[in-house]
Formats: sequence, structure tokens, C-alpha cells
Amino acid sequence: MSQASTTFAPSHRAPRLHLVARVTAAVLGGYAFAWGLIATGASLMFAAGMGFHDAEFLASLLGVLAFLVAFLWAIAARRLWLVWTVLLGGGALLAVTGSLVQSALV
Repeated sequence: MSQASTTFAPSHRAPRLHLVARVTAAVLGGYAFAWGLIATGASLMFAAGMGFHDAEFLASLLGVLAFLVAFLWAIAARRLWLVWTVLLGGGALLAVTGSLVQSALV
């Protein structure tokens, strides 16, 4: 005779929401961080005397690498809240820094 189980079946919704949150953090957070890094890097390199297009190209190259690192870290990290905090907070801080440097140049 089989006995009915008293345990509840795990919700299939929670792992899916966690996966969606992690992928969203990887894509959007990584984009925000890379965008801030590109803005800050290009403006600082231009302020240091590098040509605008050279600074823009080098900052974009570093931004692509930063996006790759941020994306992989967001997928591998244990704490999702830390990923969101670092990527969005760091991206916002870098974007503000880049904007301040750009406004000082003009």
C-alpha cells in the first residue's frame, strides 16, 4: 500500500523568477555598469590629452570587456542583491562621474 506524501511539491515559479532576476541583472546591470565605465573612461582619457576618437574607442573596448566580466559575475555570484547593488550603483556612480568630468571640460 502506498502512503500519501505529506510534503508539498516545490513551486516551479520561484526558480524561474530567480533565473529571470539573475539574467536581468546580468544584462541590464552589466549594460549600466559598462555604459558608466565608457562615459567615465572616455571623458577622463580625453581630459588627460588623448584624442577624442581614440579615447572613445579605448573606453568602448574596455566597456565591452567590463560587460563580459559583469555578465559572467552576475550569473556566478551567490548573492543576487549584491550583484544588483554593485552593477546598478557602480554604473550610476560611474555615469555621474563621467557627466561631471564632461561638464568640467566644456
